[in-house]
Amino acid sequence: MNVTKFARLVVTVAFSALALHAAPSLAQTWPQRTARFVLPLGPGAGADISARLLAERLTTLWGQPVVVENRPGGDGVVAINAVLSARDDHTLFYGPASSFVGHPYLLEKLPYDPSDLLPVARVTNTVVCIAVPESLKVGSLKELMAMAREQPGKLNWATVTGVTDLIVAGYLKGAGLDMVKVPYRDTVSALNDLVEGRIHFYSAAYAIMRAQAQAGRIRLLAVQNRSRAPGLADLPTVAEAGFPELNFDGLVGLIAARGSGITDALRERVAADVKAVADDPAITARLTATGQIVSPGTPAEFAAAIDEQAGHLAAVARALGIRPTQ
Repeated sequence: MNVTKFARLVVTVAFSALALHAAPSLAQTWPQRTARFVLPLGPGAGADISARLLAERLTTLWGQPVVVENRPGGDGVVAINAVLSARDDHTLFYGPASSFVGHPYLLEKLPYDPSDLLPVARVTNTVVCIAVPESLKVGSLKELMAMAREQPGKLNWATVTGVTDLIVAGYLKGAGLDMVKVPYRDTVSALNDLVEGRIHFYSAAYAIMRAQAQAGRIRLLAVQNRSRAPGLADLPTVAEAGFPELNFDGLVGLIAARGSGITDALRERVAADVKAVADDPAITARLTATGQIVSPGTPAEFAAAIDEQAGHLAAVARALGIRPTQ
């Protein structure tokens, strides 16, 4: 190689290295346009409220609009497919993990590949409670289960989601209790029947039951979360009440589509930004008031929590003789 060619090569390499060093990473420059949070729930749900609070603050932090899109339907499938089909790193699923962890046991055919769901950030845990009608005159979960054993087939139960259906059904089978499941298409009808004493065991988000509980028409017996809930400090967890099989943490967070171009560095950055917003006492107070436990987490922490919940459901499904959808 002559001197002139060597000099040109040195200059080219130098400029290339300088350009690479100066170019900001994707994690630093994202978002470059409007970011979308797609929810599997309708307006007014606890996750919807947290999504809008988060979107408002992140819009300021990121310098780009963050919009919330409600895409309910299909037990979460509509929202999930909207995110996966977009294959866009600016389009993220926002909602409860229960929208997808139960699908292998609840759907006859999976309309998507679960491995395409990439955890980005945990945001909150929805507070989930077990309640009874005040007219039942039951003061604890232990008393309720004793009544169910003494009166086989006489008590009715219902839950809000397919996942909690599995968890309650699994517990009842393992405990040898005979209670009648009553299916509902909406939470309003179930709550009304609980108040009227037609349902005797109801598992649902605290936000759904709060007004009736505060009015003294229903009684909360326990939270299904692993830890006690702010604002409900006197209410035991199901584990503390002696029924750990009924545990259910309402994990809520952000999920990206694998193959959308989102990097590990960007996932970490989004999780850090979510934590910065969630750590604001004003945000914490507003989320706590809607029946949520603020628990921001990294991609790895969110993935581990989802895996733990999926493992619990797999064990419950096996006990119920339910095989996962292939």
